[in-house]
Amino acid sequence: MAKTPTRRTYLKRTGALIGAGVVAGCSGDGDSSAATTESTEAHPETTIETETTPEESETAASPYTVSMKPMGEVTLDAVPENVFTVYPQYADMAVALGHGDALNSVYVPEMSGTTMNQYYHHLDGVSFEWQDLTDPLSDGLHKEMLLELDSDVHLSDPAWVSTQDNWDAGDVAEIESQVAPWFGNFYSGTHAEAPDGYDDYGYYTLWELFGHVADVFQERARYEALNEVHQNLVSTIRSNLPPKEDRPSVIRATFSESNEIFWTYHLNEPGYWLADTRPLGANDAFAEQDWGGLWGSVDFEAVAEADPDVILHLWGMTPNYQMSDVRAALDSHPVGSELTAVQEDRVYPAGMRYQGPIMNLFQLEMGAKQLYPDVFGEWPEYTDGEPYPEIPEEEQLFDRTKVAATVNGEL
Repeated sequence: MAKTPTRRTYLKRTGALIGAGVVAGCSGDGDSSAATTESTEAHPETTIETETTPEESETAASPYTVSMKPMGEVTLDAVPENVFTVYPQYADMAVALGHGDALNSVYVPEMSGTTMNQYYHHLDGVSFEWQDLTDPLSDGLHKEMLLELDSDVHLSDPAWVSTQDNWDAGDVAEIESQVAPWFGNFYSGTHAEAPDGYDDYGYYTLWELFGHVADVFQERARYEALNEVHQNLVSTIRSNLPPKEDRPSVIRATFSESNEIFWTYHLNEPGYWLADTRPLGANDAFAEQDWGGLWGSVDFEAVAEADPDVILHLWGMTPNYQMSDVRAALDSHPVGSELTAVQEDRVYPAGMRYQGPIMNLFQLEMGAKQLYPDVFGEWPEYTDGEPYPEIPEEEQLFDRTKVAATVNGEL
């Protein structure tokens, strides 16, 4: 939860300053055609120069350096105690690293926090206190808000910030110099092209990005332990997938009942927004659709033509949607009721695309059970507004006890 820091942590970036050519524009996710191929490495190379160990970081302060594109090198004098972020992937990372109470902001706190706690419910001693956090986008991103929050680090991408209304390269540099540096990477979510002035951008997997953030908090041991859980989970899933021809056809979509539109997303493209679907290797029913990015909008007729075996309803695990209402709307529609996924009761809740590492573990397990129940066990019935369903211990795909112990510092 938000708090006033007991000491002011001074941080500065030592890399090159942001190029003056950055221009304001759309904050969206653009065309991914210029993207580089996403790395399969889950172990980023990061420079750290420190005389203290992670265990000593709360009581001793010696400068250390972390590095990630597009910022370059950032030197920190001490572990941040007051941390700004926008999207919940960074909030989930902070919680995973034992620093959730350092956060002062997150996008739509009730939605993000409630969703995160629906997963954390199954991790003893882990929770996220979101009630007093600032929503950084409730009225647009403003410099005055960042000045007031007086953070020690901004876990947000300066390239993305430069595209927001009333922001330019000078504003980004001003916050960096007057408050604290930026440390985030937004466009790895979709592998969209970065704004002008960021030609040497850099694309990371979710777990690579998590590794860099772990170094900000001097929590490499926690990262390594959680990364091992993730690698084991992905290995379990991939080694047990049926042949491609026996895998279901799937769409990942958000249904808008008011205009009968499906906001539909690809499954297997690069980008950490797909970190919970890509390892599942399902057959994307809209794989041939070119939306100029990872998603587009389609109507009932397009969905009927694709006729997927499974519909994964994005945001279905959040308080923003009631899955009972979604299923009822599809079942009562003359076209929707004829869809194979509806008739076979395979319309499932999916999580958030803004997922951090803990969310990713649960969402991978959830998707594996929804798509391949004969292999990974049946997905339990999910009740709207309730936590992630209980799964018998022998059917769990990752070790909750190890995750909870890691987050709680019981390594």
